[in-house]
Amino acid sequence: RMFHDDELEESEKFYVGQPRVLLLIYALYNTLVARSEMVCYFVIILNHMISASMITLVLPILIFLWAMLSVPRPSKRFWMTAIVYTEVAIVIKYFFQFGFFPWNKHVDYTKDKPYHPPNIIGIEKKEGYVHYDLVQLLALFFHRSILKCHGLWDEDEKGDSSSNKEDTDDELSLAGGRRGSSASLKSVNLAASVESIHVHFPEQQTAIRRKSSSSISQLSHRLYFLQCKLCVIKSHCGLCSFRTLQVYVPIRQFFYNLIHPDYSAVTDVYVLMFLADTVDFIIIVFGFWAFGKHSAAADITSSLSEDQVPEAFLVMVLIQFGTMVVDRALYLKKTVMGKVIFQVILVFGIHFWMFFILPGVTERKFSQNTVAQLWYFVKCVYFGLSAYQIRCGYPTRVLGNFLTKSYNYVNLFLFQGFRLVPFLTELRAVMDWVWTDTTLSLSSWICVEDIYAHIFILKCWRESEKRYPQPRGQKKKKVVKYGMGGMIIVLLICIVWFPLLFMSLIKSVAGITNKPLDVSITITLGGYQPIFTMSAQQNQLKTLDPNEFNEFLKSYRGNTAALQFLEGYAREDITRADLEGNSNSLWTISPPSRNKMIQGLLNFEADFTLVISWTIQSTLEEVYPYYIKAPSDSLAKPIKQLLRDCKWENITVSLVKNTSEEWWVLNQLGKRQRTPQQSLELFIFSDKVSPPSLGFLAGYGIMGLYASVVLVIGKFVREFFSGISHSIMFEELPNVDRILKLCTDIFLVRETGELELEEDLYAKLIFLYRSPETMIKWTREKT
Repeated sequence: RMFHDDELEESEKFYVGQPRVLLLIYALYNTLVARSEMVCYFVIILNHMISASMITLVLPILIFLWAMLSVPRPSKRFWMTAIVYTEVAIVIKYFFQFGFFPWNKHVDYTKDKPYHPPNIIGIEKKEGYVHYDLVQLLALFFHRSILKCHGLWDEDEKGDSSSNKEDTDDELSLAGGRRGSSASLKSVNLAASVESIHVHFPEQQTAIRRKSSSSISQLSHRLYFLQCKLCVIKSHCGLCSFRTLQVYVPIRQFFYNLIHPDYSAVTDVYVLMFLADTVDFIIIVFGFWAFGKHSAAADITSSLSEDQVPEAFLVMVLIQFGTMVVDRALYLKKTVMGKVIFQVILVFGIHFWMFFILPGVTERKFSQNTVAQLWYFVKCVYFGLSAYQIRCGYPTRVLGNFLTKSYNYVNLFLFQGFRLVPFLTELRAVMDWVWTDTTLSLSSWICVEDIYAHIFILKCWRESEKRYPQPRGQKKKKVVKYGMGGMIIVLLICIVWFPLLFMSLIKSVAGITNKPLDVSITITLGGYQPIFTMSAQQNQLKTLDPNEFNEFLKSYRGNTAALQFLEGYAREDITRADLEGNSNSLWTISPPSRNKMIQGLLNFEADFTLVISWTIQSTLEEVYPYYIKAPSDSLAKPIKQLLRDCKWENITVSLVKNTSEEWWVLNQLGKRQRTPQQSLELFIFSDKVSPPSLGFLAGYGIMGLYASVVLVIGKFVREFFSGISHSIMFEELPNVDRILKLCTDIFLVRETGELELEEDLYAKLIFLYRSPETMIKWTREKT
């Protein structure tokens, strides 16, 4: 115990003896200290999401294009830039809060206008205008204190001073100004024929952060800078060219060191970037209304059911999907330069669209658009992962799917779910073939991918059999039989009876009452001019009160058919229409037709039809239908179950003459609602309709659902239960390790560029599947 210290031991005992809550607080604080850099990033992005102005836009862009791309960590210059910029932003916002500015006199009128200049710039007058800026400044100072505590705040200055000493023999002369900083400048005094021009360019920071691999690259850099200085001398632009070179060269050197590192910690975060893009894709699908104009109440399911594709939804989906395809191509090509260019384009493009174009499209500020804020935050997570991928570099080998790294139930079910997504497996296989160097044709490539997927699934099942072995001669446990078999039985029964259950429950449980808005009746005698037209609307359409409904049910006591029909309708589904007895139109008929109609009515031996139509015309055998059923398909039908002795109600018809005008008057004799006026009474039974969100599915009907859902699912189930005998040779493989290794070897030689060996291994794999004897030898259990 050479290094034993009693005080340290007592301190450790004291720490361990603290309450768990206090230990949790200690752990959270240590986590905050270890990730103080990420805390600063989060606060800056949160401030920009809430403020959404040009003042707060600068720092998020600098985070994604400077801080997160710096190796190994952001420099002191970035943190000083962030601190000073935040302080200046606070002062500017405070200065423009005074009321003597013109735009501060009508704050209530202009506060919600997205294109109001003070709102765009971020100098509008509002309460709590500086709260998040102060939190941001506090986080920056906290991170600075952490860096100073660990001696990392002045690390860049020490590195620069040491590199200056090593490069003194390469400098021609030294100029004053900004020495000792991370971007200290060398100065070369070149004499021209007329004047002497001092040209500054940045030091090689590769020597500070990354170990130089060769002197040839350094020499090429110096030659490039000399060419730049000669160009400045020849241009005779003087100070303007000097300033341009002073800004351009450090930026170029930063990205050159980023794209051409001497060493890099290779990592692979493509899966996380893909998941972030997928989350953004889901946000667009279910919240597309937030990216369009006048579509706040829109529903994507109802829009698609009406064969309408919203423009905002289409543009957002295509852009999101296109970025995912480009990201996959860059990942397969392993080009860091392309990724950097793509990152720059996305950062500027998305920030310009989200904070300058989208507010104009939606006519509301970004800070008032919750869905857009959520989409932007997830996209910021993607930007952070993308910057981390650029900083570390792409992996040199991409072998198989990320879900095939382990052999367990979780990976198995996730991988099978991945393969069930329509066109995803096919699209991934084709993209991999397009952007990967290979000698295989597309069909051969897909063949290898299919074999690898099948072998991986078999490997997962074999590993599960090893973890949970089944002793020989022992019957299956009831838990397994009733758990798996019972679930399959319930599932198959549900599929078979799904249409009947769905159509029954959707109208009885989730159905919406479809009350009539207008009831119209037209009566025609023998095909002549209509004698009676009348409609009932609004107050003339009444729902039965509870007492009337009970009396209505009592009147059919003992009538089994009528009671069975009434069970499907509640009180609110029955509407009584009170129709005025006087026709609302004059009877205009020509004298010859009038005489012919009178002769037809006087001839009792011949049939004379009476046509009564209610929206849809139909010919009746008797006179007046008292009860009408209004189904959801708008084809109204009379209800025969409620008729007494299967007879229609009687009505009286009389012609009223007034000088040269005449009209018909109808009156119903057996009305339930006794009224002294001449009128007609009609009961309408309205069927419930399905909710709008399920209308596209309920529209198929029972037979349509059986044909389109049950039979299709039954076909897939039948394929699962039949044809097993034909695949025994490829399904019942005891040990698939050697075949799995052969597939991974094909992936490996492809990544290393051994394309001839790739052809040989592919031919070996095909021969293995063509030779049953060889397959048996390769898949034997190891002894």
